[in-house]
Amino acid sequence: MNGILAMALAASFGPMPCALAQEGPQPPSSETVAKPKQQPPSQNPDQQEPDKGKIPSQYKKEKNEAPEGSPTFRADATTVTVPVSVLDQKGRFIPNIPQGYFRVLEDGVPQQVTGFSKGEAPLTVCMLIEFSGQFQSYWSWGWSDTLNAAYGFISTLKPEDNIAVVAYDLKETILSDFTTDRRKTQEALARLRIPGFSESNEYDAVTDMADRMSGIEGRKAILLITSGIDTFSKLTYGKARRSLQSSGVPVYSISILQVARELADARGAMGPIARLDFLQADNVLRTFAKETGGEAFFPRFQGELPGIFRQLSDALRNQYTLAYHPSNVARDGKYRKIKVDLVNPATGEPLKVVENGKAIKYQILAKAGYDGPRTVE
Repeated sequence: MNGILAMALAASFGPMPCALAQEGPQPPSSETVAKPKQQPPSQNPDQQEPDKGKIPSQYKKEKNEAPEGSPTFRADATTVTVPVSVLDQKGRFIPNIPQGYFRVLEDGVPQQVTGFSKGEAPLTVCMLIEFSGQFQSYWSWGWSDTLNAAYGFISTLKPEDNIAVVAYDLKETILSDFTTDRRKTQEALARLRIPGFSESNEYDAVTDMADRMSGIEGRKAILLITSGIDTFSKLTYGKARRSLQSSGVPVYSISILQVARELADARGAMGPIARLDFLQADNVLRTFAKETGGEAFFPRFQGELPGIFRQLSDALRNQYTLAYHPSNVARDGKYRKIKVDLVNPATGEPLKVVENGKAIKYQILAKAGYDGPRTVE
């Protein structure tokens, strides 16, 4: 069905030129994501590509390191730390909120906040990109949306930020490992030309990357650029949700094909089943974001991307970090829900944030929970 929709989109609208950065992709070559061309080893050890047959060291939990001074999310017998972002209705970070206005609930029970800090730190981001023959055929709407989002995001990074590029179709392929070298990142994106498979195993890919990144400390996140549709994953949606809840890695997503979907629907090229599949895909992205402390974006036009990137930067870089000793001392390994609120310490009522004399809406981004400690026998 999705293949039929893809053909309908192509038939209705044809090739879609894209406004890519100057560093964007070159004309097609025989190189594909599924079978990347092997490059001879560089004489410079710093320029050698990682062994594709092994998990790179930056993904290994026991060897992961983050920039010095970064806040961490840990769960052990005595302390839990939770990164929190508070954003206004325009996605801007709200600064200077005192510690006393934060309330942390664990499984509905108020916790005593014993540690509090705020600031900005370098990022560690895995840019996970859907790149399959289903929607990203060369010079199509999906191909254009995907690369515009990817190139646009890396242009906003700071020199000290680490980013990895991973593409997925039937399985994920690490195109470049975590690096601050933007040349390597550009080279990785330039390999996104002709898809290798038509499958799009989103659940498997995002949970695998979150699991590999779960041991990394500091400001970390997955940026998922995708249609949101999963075709052939081994994991079910429910198991994927549970895995992401436990990983401690925020998932942010940028949905592609929003305008193409609306145009196809208006012209009668999209049937009711395809429409429902896309609506479910949007809901999946919202759920993954909400339950991991991330955000989901659904841009319809190219001009919306700069604003989205600013929101991503505010949410990822500027954070409060809360620490508390759980009142639940059981070492049963069970999942514990976390909820962070802003309250008036004098009354206990929800805090009203005022700007220029007017109350404004705000949202709190925080991890939805963690796995409690477990006694090892």
